[in-house]
Amino acid sequence: MSLVPLFANSALDPETINVVSTAFDTAWQVVSKSGSPLAADPQAASARDLLAKRIIEMAQRGERDPHRLVDDALVHLVNSS
Repeated sequence: MSLVPLFANSALDPETINVVSTAFDTAWQVVSKSGSPLAADPQAASARDLLAKRIIEMAQRGERDPHRLVDDALVHLVNSS
């Protein structure tokens, strides 16, 4: 999944986009290595989408710490499923 389309209406600077992309990759690795059914088809696409949107949302609110972005997105994913 490319995060680029999700940044279309975003005013995030390139450094923040890099933090967001790294946080997304890390969060997805955690989910996929966990053995969670959310990482398996057909749920993987929607789980990845939810993670990406949450990380971008938190970055737009000002969060820049990649660990907090990952942790928040994972909690959000679990609470949304």
